[in-house]
Amino acid sequence: MKEKTSTHVKKIKFTLSYTSLALILALYYATIVNIPLYSEFYKILSKLDNVHVSFIFAIPTFIFLLNAILFNLLSWPFLGKPIFIFLLITSSMVSYVMLYYGINVDYGMIENAFETDPSEAASYLNLHSITWITIMGVIPSLLVAFAPMKPGLALLKKSVVLVILFSLLLALLFFTYKDFSSVGRNNKYLKKMIIPGFYVYSTLNYIHDTYLTTPMTFKHIGEDATLTADVATEKPTLFFFILGETARSQNYALNGYAKNTNPYTEKQGVISFQNVHSCGTATAVSVPCMFSQQGRHDYDKERSYTQDNVMDILQRAGVSLLWKENDGGDKEVAKRIPKIEIDRSHKNQFCNGSTCLDMSLLQNLDSEVSAMKGKEKLVVMHIMGSHGPTYYLRYPKDQQKFLPDCQSSEIENCSIDQIVNTYDNTIVYTDYVISQAIDKLKALSNQYNTALFYISDHGESLGENGVYLHGVPYAVAPAFQTTVPLILWMSDGFKKSKKINEQCLKNEAKRGGFSQDYVFSTLLGIMDVKTDAYNKNLDIYHPCRT
Repeated sequence: MKEKTSTHVKKIKFTLSYTSLALILALYYATIVNIPLYSEFYKILSKLDNVHVSFIFAIPTFIFLLNAILFNLLSWPFLGKPIFIFLLITSSMVSYVMLYYGINVDYGMIENAFETDPSEAASYLNLHSITWITIMGVIPSLLVAFAPMKPGLALLKKSVVLVILFSLLLALLFFTYKDFSSVGRNNKYLKKMIIPGFYVYSTLNYIHDTYLTTPMTFKHIGEDATLTADVATEKPTLFFFILGETARSQNYALNGYAKNTNPYTEKQGVISFQNVHSCGTATAVSVPCMFSQQGRHDYDKERSYTQDNVMDILQRAGVSLLWKENDGGDKEVAKRIPKIEIDRSHKNQFCNGSTCLDMSLLQNLDSEVSAMKGKEKLVVMHIMGSHGPTYYLRYPKDQQKFLPDCQSSEIENCSIDQIVNTYDNTIVYTDYVISQAIDKLKALSNQYNTALFYISDHGESLGENGVYLHGVPYAVAPAFQTTVPLILWMSDGFKKSKKINEQCLKNEAKRGGFSQDYVFSTLLGIMDVKTDAYNKNLDIYHPCRT
């Protein structure tokens, strides 16, 4: 009788070592994630007369070896997977904004991202971006999360692999140094496009500077501030300062733009200044900078946050202040003064439950001004203005002056003409809001000497040279992002009480060459505050006050 024999088939279980996982991810980053970098290299190399084929292959090889070293240093049990999942998700976001908006994610952009409120951040989410992030980041993250890993860690194998990778990287640079050096020296921004290296480096720097550094001791300036105006006998001042968002001077009809984007203020007798420069290309820099005593070249974020700004000095001198906020944050400029934030969760004629039109800032303004203590009054209104990419949400349907517009946040899928029309509609609506504010001041001119000052925080790119939105490093930023509108309006009583020569101001406006460095001393001067912190050479009104 034959004995039955049973055969046991041993199942082979597939597992990955942490070293292997690091190499696979490095290959993914070298072939897929860094597409924006390769796209930029293509533009550069296509303009050269002679390019070695070996250098073309050396570029992704360099990215692979660089990331393979980085990922191997990060691949440890219990830590490796969470780190890689975080990198995959964030890298997919970075690659999206780089490829479709032409934005490099450096320190300034990281700062902007951390300080952007949730409703603004949500405006960047759309079907296209969510699909991209899902395919590029979420799905690979799930594969990493569920990948079976070998227990333990082969330190010897990891060490050998790292030595080999370093050796290969050095060899590659040895043979291609001339090419990399030539291209890199003439295009220094390329290093900022390497994913995930540069944005991780910038994020760590931001976290260190913001959360891990001992704050500087707070410094008071302008402690000698006093009001020089005779508020007991003269009619008091009511000054509106409208702080714009993302408006570029080039799209203002008042400054020579072909389309009539200023149909309202052109009838109000405003003065529009030419060639005015911003302090930065993002709100997080420009807003605290313009209200600080520091100029653009001396601006330091930590120092500006730990010393008095112009609002503090005005308040100390006795000027009654109010800050009204509709743009998601004052960047600590209004930290120590009265502030009202527009509640975006409401649903009414100006708000849709997540964002509000800027006319909401003028609601209840009369009673709010009346409730302000003191005679000399200054109200700052921080508007949403032309904040993108959801430009179409910044104006109501009855302000669709330029058509066709882009009724979507997916501006990369709209034509340039549509994007520009949508953006121009935001400028028209801002113009309407400014004009309505002027009408309010006119109505109050029997009680106050009234005036209005409008300036935007920074400009915007609308697809010129493939660049959208803003935030490009100032040194290489296009003029569209650094040239901003500045508009003045004054009542007759204001001009008389402040002894202002209007024609002189108009001449100054045509001459141009001003910047946000002038805001600090201009506000002190026009509110008649005497202090050693004031600099008459940086006061727009000063040359024209007789």
